Amino acid sequence: MSRKTAVTPPTHSAPPARFSHGVRKGNVLQVAGQVGFLPAVPGEPPAVAGPSLREQTVQTLRNVESVLTEAGAGWDDVMMLRVYLTDVAHFAEMNAVYDEYLADVAVPPARTTVYVGLPEGLLVEIDALAVLD
Repeated sequence: MSRKTAVTPPTHSAPPARFSHGVRKGNVLQVAGQVGFLPAVPGEPPAVAGPSLREQTVQTLRNVESVLTEAGAGWDDVMMLRVYLTDVAHFAEMNAVYDEYLADVAVPPARTTVYVGLPEGLLVEIDALAVLD
C-alpha cells in the first residue's frame, strides 16, 4: 500500500493552517487551493502578484503548476480543476487568461467554477486533481 506524502514546492511559504499544498498517494495528486501569491521570500509575509485578476490568475496557475511539478506531474495529468472567483463579473476575463495559459494542453481538464469569499485582496483560487501514470 502506498503512503500519503505532502508536496511542498520551495517557492511556497508555509500554509496559514494545518494543510499541505499538495498531497500524493500512489498515482493520485490533490493540489490544495492555490492563490496568486508570489514565490516566498524568507522572513517576509506572502505578497499578492498584483491587484488585477489577470496578474492573480496567471500567478495562481503558476502556483498550481509548481505543486504539480514538485510531485512529478504536469498539466496533462490534471483531471479536474476547481476555480473559485470572488466576483461573477470576472468570469470572462478569467476564462481568457485560463485558455491562454493552458493553450498547449492536448486534453483540457474538467472544470468547475464557483463564486466565494476570499481573504481581502485575493480574487481567485484554484485547486487541481491529477492522476499520474
